[in-house]
Amino acid sequence: MLEMSLKSSAACLALTGIFISSACHRSDNAIEAYTLLENSSVIGLCSPFRMGPGPTSISLTDYTIKSEELDSVGVSKGLFMDSFEGDELVISQSDDASGLEAIYLWKGGSASVIPVRKSLMEKMIFTFDPHGKTYTSVQIKGEMNAWNVNANPFIEDGGLYRTDFILSPGKYQYKMVLDGKEASHPDSPDSVSNGSGGYNQVLEFGDEERAPIFITAHFNDGQIAISGKSEGQKLIALWNNSEIRCTEEGDGWILHLPENASSVKRSFVRAWVSDDRHVSNDILIPLEYGQPMSEVSQLDRMDRHAMSLYNVFIDRFANGDKANDHMENPELVLPKANSMGGDLRGLIAKVDEGFFEERGINTIWISPVVKNVDGPYGYWPEPESRFSPYHGYWPVSFTLVEPRFGTPVDLHELVDKAHARNLNVLLDFVANHVHEEHPYYKAHPEVATELYLPDGTLNTERWDDHRLTTWFDVFMPSLQLDKPEVYEMLTDSAIYWIKEYDFDGFRHDATKHVPEIFWRTLTRKLKEQVTSTGKPLYQIGETYGSRELVGSYVNTGQLDAQFDFNVYDATVAVLVSEGGSFEDFSTSVHASLDAFGHHHLMGNITGNQDRARFISYAGGALRLDEDAKVAGWTREIGVGDSVAYNKSKLLMALVTSLPGLPVIYYGDEFGSFGGNDPDNRKMMRFAGYDRKETELLKVYEALMNLRQNSLPLIYGDFREHLITENTYVFSRNYLGASVLVLINNSDTEEEIDFTFDDDQTSLARTTWDGSPITSKGNAQYTLTLPPYSFEIIK
Repeated sequence: MLEMSLKSSAACLALTGIFISSACHRSDNAIEAYTLLENSSVIGLCSPFRMGPGPTSISLTDYTIKSEELDSVGVSKGLFMDSFEGDELVISQSDDASGLEAIYLWKGGSASVIPVRKSLMEKMIFTFDPHGKTYTSVQIKGEMNAWNVNANPFIEDGGLYRTDFILSPGKYQYKMVLDGKEASHPDSPDSVSNGSGGYNQVLEFGDEERAPIFITAHFNDGQIAISGKSEGQKLIALWNNSEIRCTEEGDGWILHLPENASSVKRSFVRAWVSDDRHVSNDILIPLEYGQPMSEVSQLDRMDRHAMSLYNVFIDRFANGDKANDHMENPELVLPKANSMGGDLRGLIAKVDEGFFEERGINTIWISPVVKNVDGPYGYWPEPESRFSPYHGYWPVSFTLVEPRFGTPVDLHELVDKAHARNLNVLLDFVANHVHEEHPYYKAHPEVATELYLPDGTLNTERWDDHRLTTWFDVFMPSLQLDKPEVYEMLTDSAIYWIKEYDFDGFRHDATKHVPEIFWRTLTRKLKEQVTSTGKPLYQIGETYGSRELVGSYVNTGQLDAQFDFNVYDATVAVLVSEGGSFEDFSTSVHASLDAFGHHHLMGNITGNQDRARFISYAGGALRLDEDAKVAGWTREIGVGDSVAYNKSKLLMALVTSLPGLPVIYYGDEFGSFGGNDPDNRKMMRFAGYDRKETELLKVYEALMNLRQNSLPLIYGDFREHLITENTYVFSRNYLGASVLVLINNSDTEEEIDFTFDDDQTSLARTTWDGSPITSKGNAQYTLTLPPYSFEIIK
């Protein structure tokens, strides 16, 4: 137990571990990939499947490559099989279904288990009262409809406007759109900062208690124990995808691993507990030849929960070969929108120097290297400029390397040298669109979606209401990736990059604008042709939208993860905006844990190429409510108030300690500043840092190295202990070892009392930077946090 109090508010909370009981599950939407074990029908771990409000279809090809080789399919007693045709299974839940049920894929006398989460969805009637005002159009967009204003049309009824949603209990951010303009809902006073200078209103549906069941695990006397059993709860525990035999003991359970676990280098124990409605947090324990991992030295670079990503924007990183520099006409393209000469040789030099290891990175995500168009395109009005294709997102080939960046030989050398240093390399892959000069499009224009909508308006930048057909610009045709002849060809191209250059996975651009059939086809081919040979891969996508939309692409049959922009927005809101609070931040974190699992592989970003730099917001040099792209073009944007460096340290502390993978946008580690694209894409600086930049970099490196050397921060359970407007305390616990994270985002110091009661009460505790802390006795401590500071106790 970890008890603590914030003196100023007399708050007191307890950290306890709870444990579970009897079948087998895991609440993570994507984990490790492996070769097929004997009699197994699944490559990788079966991600939990969520039931819909009625009969729900599940594609078995998301889980098994060859469903025709299954002997049979079964379900647990809380489910019904309505139909089973081809690869599509339709199931319904019974009235007495538990919070977690299961589907069984039988092959060769053993079953792979797909956990199935019970649906708590119900119909909700939403009413808007115009209070006597007249509107020609009343619409709503929010997390409950993927921010699509056309998804839920209103019906006027007696002066009121009504629509309905099918929702699970929870909180949903939304905006009213009246006569085409965003507006407030006068009868809904609850609002939350959106991290962009404005506020979203909050729709709360149901009175569901947050995470009413919490579990944890210990390893004692050679046995894995799950504890915290309560009346009417059941345990689901799995070794990889197979049920584990469990026996009750005291207030919990002992898990009995199969004998063949000792013959597998890396496997996993997963567990959940459920009652008639709720599902606990998930347990995840990595095994090394059947024994729980106990040392970080047992990790290798493809243990995906241990990945730390660094986004290298090639053209803006390092110039290693001036012979391939190519700038567009400077009279047409201003410097910040032109090529700056970064290339593969420059990146290789940084790999050789040990740059990434020094910064606590083991996975390099490189921007697209595919050949792009020659010449400038696009237009910015003030100051007038066009754009060069420096970024790599205007492809005119599916397989050729961009000459401005280097040669295929250079690319091979980059990946080989990275692997020799135990670094992964992820390729940014562009599937959604091509440039209009692409030979494939020029020969087959019919493969593109329509540029004009039926009403005659341009189908450009229609991100939500026409997300699967919209063009990004008039010279960037989106492909009809639901056509077999298109998605088969393009997925083969993606496979080519993995096989030819030995990349370790992909960052996928514009994920939500690509239909699911593309991702399913790509992942199936990767499993058949690459993963099945023993090479794990990691795929992370980019989707702005509701967690339901983001999660629809994250499962065993599609992507491993996406960037968690919702949590990033909540981070910006609490650390930067007026009115932000850790109460709202906590709501966002728990929404992601519920959607993606407590041990998810989602990306926790410090920023990205489509956002203004965090530090400029934090210091007030850039306002959240202004157009950051315009600001970046029309004035010099710096850091502003030096408090921004302390707030950047808070950002780093959260990114490196929350569940998920840290993703560093190049330059954020020392406080690179600027507005939005292209002002956030300055040339990387490797030296000449001032005192505050150097201090921030030292903190960043220490935090990244702490995460790399902490099993609790990589695999630990997550539990909050203190949440106020400006104070946030949580812990990560792995098999009895704890790390405690304390954040103070106020301009006054805070004194916090806490007590450790994990399996290491006699351990001499230290802070993140190695400083010892003194106990008052009985593992009790008091810490004083200065303004805008953090502490991590290990």
